Amino acid sequence: MQTIHYLTHITFDFGAISTLQSELARCGIKKPLLMSDRGIERVDLLRQCTSQLNGVDYAVFLDVPPNPTESAVMAALALYQAQACDGLIAFGGGSVIDAAKGVAILAGNSEGKGRLSDYATILGGSTRIGPTTAPVLAIPTTSGTGSEVARGAIIVLDDGRKLGFHSWNLMPKGAICDPDLTVGLPPGLTAATGMDAITHCIETYLNAPFNPPAEGIALDGLERGLASVEAASKDGSNREARKQMMSAAMQGAMAFQKGLGCVHSLSHALGGLSGHQLHHGTLNAILLPAVLKFNAPVVGHKVQRLAREFGVAGDASAQPIATAVLALNERLGLPTGLAAMGLGRSDFKHVIHHAMLDHCHASNPRLATPSDYEALLSESFT
Repeated sequence: MQTIHYLTHITFDFGAISTLQSELARCGIKKPLLMSDRGIERVDLLRQCTSQLNGVDYAVFLDVPPNPTESAVMAALALYQAQACDGLIAFGGGSVIDAAKGVAILAGNSEGKGRLSDYATILGGSTRIGPTTAPVLAIPTTSGTGSEVARGAIIVLDDGRKLGFHSWNLMPKGAICDPDLTVGLPPGLTAATGMDAITHCIETYLNAPFNPPAEGIALDGLERGLASVEAASKDGSNREARKQMMSAAMQGAMAFQKGLGCVHSLSHALGGLSGHQLHHGTLNAILLPAVLKFNAPVVGHKVQRLAREFGVAGDASAQPIATAVLALNERLGLPTGLAAMGLGRSDFKHVIHHAMLDHCHASNPRLATPSDYEALLSESFT
């Protein structure tokens, strides 16, 4: 079975879940807390994980919400400590994996005061996430965030802020990427998570920092994603399409160590809105066309390279690429704009404020002002 050593140890293959016990041993985890969600339990996917844990002493936490919250992290931490666990299995999508990372921070670090905010990137907390961070073994069941190979997590705090947490000590000690775990994923969720992966590849490629390997990985991931997202969404049993989408998600996250941008600063802010449960990948899909055009004047030849990937004409405005993304969103059955997700223009002020504070704001290739963000939201509204 092929293994990849890039940012962490990755086992990638159909049936890779069978390596779970050996991976736990490699990571030094003797009593894991298995974190997942109720949706995975309802569709009986969880058994594909627990059936591999015969003879292993473990605890289970299943109350991770669609957008991971501080309260869920604290509840899982209490169980982790009560059961004397020494590591985590994160079995689910990006929300589950990010929540597990939140538990790992608080379980393994004492410099903070038991508050997640003490470790938030924009509040100077990254240096507090030390090598004693609890080990996480990540097993994705969707193909979107790539959190299984990422050094960060995004969590909604109790005060409503959606903040990022970043440290190389937060990188999962291992990732088990088994495309069979995504077979049968509903079309809408496949499409939304697939566009999340595609957006990661695009935003990373366009960013300014010099990192040719990351850009190469992003372009290859983009090619795989564009070639497979529709097939995977239309036919949940298409194993080859599922494999390519899982690779696109993994590659997008391998590459976005280079940085993301305005799509994500806005989607993070939107995801933290009180009273809404907005899917991150869907938000990215809606915001991507406007941000592509906004960045086009400063990314030079990269517009032409993206145009080739989409099979459209390249011009300085990136309009043909934006049009291609809109058409892809429509074919995938995703919402046409933010209004269709239940948002109002009255939400803009709150979103813009938090987008300006987001850790992805400064890494966009073109620095956005509040008025720029307002224009991007307006263009993405209907």
